[in-house]
Amino acid sequence: MKKIITFLSLFLLTLVIQTQAQTETKKTIDGAKIEREKFDPARNAAADLAGAVAKAQKSGKRIILDVGGEWCGWCVWMDKFFFANPDLARVRDENFVWLKINFSEENENTEFLAAYPKIAGYPHLFVLDENGRFLHSQGTAELEKGKSYDLEVFMSFLKKWSPTKTADVSKK
Repeated sequence: MKKIITFLSLFLLTLVIQTQAQTETKKTIDGAKIEREKFDPARNAAADLAGAVAKAQKSGKRIILDVGGEWCGWCVWMDKFFFANPDLARVRDENFVWLKINFSEENENTEFLAAYPKIAGYPHLFVLDENGRFLHSQGTAELEKGKSYDLEVFMSFLKKWSPTKTADVSKK
């Protein structure tokens, strides 16, 4: 009986360790473990945009290009802000194909970003229609409040540029 209990204990311990190892591979931001897509200098921005256009056309969504890098604290903070505000994330996901475009020493995506207005700071958001045509350039400093983003202002921005100008999507 002791051998069976020992075996089961070791088996359960192994499962716990494997689960913890998988969880630890997620990005930790201020103690909250979330999975977040990273800005990747190896990605092909033009090919990624073509894929986003296909998704947007199929779903009736618009596209937001999120330009920044892993070096940018506000870029990482934006991911945490969406995670901490599920209603905001829902409005984003229901209305936009969100595409991260890397800007870093490894890859400034100069040729790709030349098609858009000059960027003063990061992160920066470009709103495109479902066909990939430029609609709006949004500096994120206007979306900030103190050391975070302003939920009301960010929500207002997303609603304004949503393909269906929903008055109050939080009631869905």
